[in-house]
Amino acid sequence: MLKLTPAKKEALKRLSTKDGVISALAIDQRGSLKKMIASDVKGDPEEEIVNFKVTVSEELTKYASSILLDPEYGLPAAAARDKDAGLLLAYEKTGYDATTPGRLPDVLEDWSVRRLKEKGADAVKFLLYYDIDEDVHINHLKHVFIERLGSECVAEDIPFFLELVSYDAKNADANSAEYAKVKPHKVIDMMKEFSKEQYHVDVLKMEVPVNMKYVEGFADGEVVYTKAEAAAYFKTQSEATDLPFIFLSAGVTAELFQQTLVFAKEAGSTFNGVLCGRATWKNGVKPFAAEGDKAGRQWLQTQGKSNIDALNEVLYKTATPWYSKVTD
Repeated sequence: MLKLTPAKKEALKRLSTKDGVISALAIDQRGSLKKMIASDVKGDPEEEIVNFKVTVSEELTKYASSILLDPEYGLPAAAARDKDAGLLLAYEKTGYDATTPGRLPDVLEDWSVRRLKEKGADAVKFLLYYDIDEDVHINHLKHVFIERLGSECVAEDIPFFLELVSYDAKNADANSAEYAKVKPHKVIDMMKEFSKEQYHVDVLKMEVPVNMKYVEGFADGEVVYTKAEAAAYFKTQSEATDLPFIFLSAGVTAELFQQTLVFAKEAGSTFNGVLCGRATWKNGVKPFAAEGDKAGRQWLQTQGKSNIDALNEVLYKTATPWYSKVTD
C-alpha cells in the first residue's frame, strides 16, 4: 500500500474523478507535435504548438479529470483549462541523445519541482526510457537519477508520476514481432524495479505489457500471443506493484486503446486510470494546422469529444479507484 501525506492525497484527488479514477488528457508532446504541425502549418510552428495546446485544453478538459502539459509550450494551455481539471507538468527534456548509449534521462535545466509547483502543478511527471536488460552501469545511473527526482518531490510534498517506456538496446524496432516477444518481460520487470520505496514514486504511468497488434483476435497478421497468454501478462503486471498505476495510450487508435482497457479489466488488471494523449487528439492536428483554429476546434468539439466520452465510458466500467491502494 502507498502511504501518502495529506498534501499529496489532496493533490491526487484534484487529478482524479470523484470516484478516484485518473481520467487525464496528455498533451506534453513537444518534438513529435512540432513535426506533426510543421508539415501543414502556414505560420510559425513554435507559436502554433502553443496555440494547439491551448485549443485542446479549452475544448477537452471539460471532459477530463486533469491534463498533462509541459512548461516549455504548455503554460498558456494550463491557464486555459477547465476550473475543475487538475494539472500535471512534465519535468523531462523532450527526446534523448541518440548518439549516446543508454537513452540517458535529463530534466529541463531551467525548471525544478519547486518551480513547477509554483506554476500550479498538482503533480510532476517524468518520462524514463528503460531496458531492464541493458548494461548494469547505464541502469545504475538511471536508478540514481530517479532516486534524486523522487527525493525532490518528497521535499516539495507533491505527487511524483513516473512514466516508464520500455525498449531493447539490441533491437530498435519496438513495433516488431521480435520485440513483442520480449515486451512482457521488459515492461513487468521495470515496473517491479521502480515500485521500490527508494524511488518515492506515487503513481506509475505504464505501457500495457503486450503489443495488442500481435494478440490473437486483434492481430491482422502474425500472432505472438494467444488471448490467454496476453491476459496472463496483464494479470502479472497488475500484481507486480502495490502502487497506483495508469495506462498510456502509446499512440494507438482511440478504438484499440478502449478495447485494450476492456481486455485488461477482464484479465484482472487493477489499473487506476489513464493518461491518454494522441489517441484522443492526434487526428485534430491536421485540420488545425492546415485550416486554422476554427477547423481544429470543430474537430475537437465533435470527434475529439466523442473520443474522450467513449474513453470515459470505458474507464467507468474498467478502472479501479486508486483509493484502494493508498493508506494514510
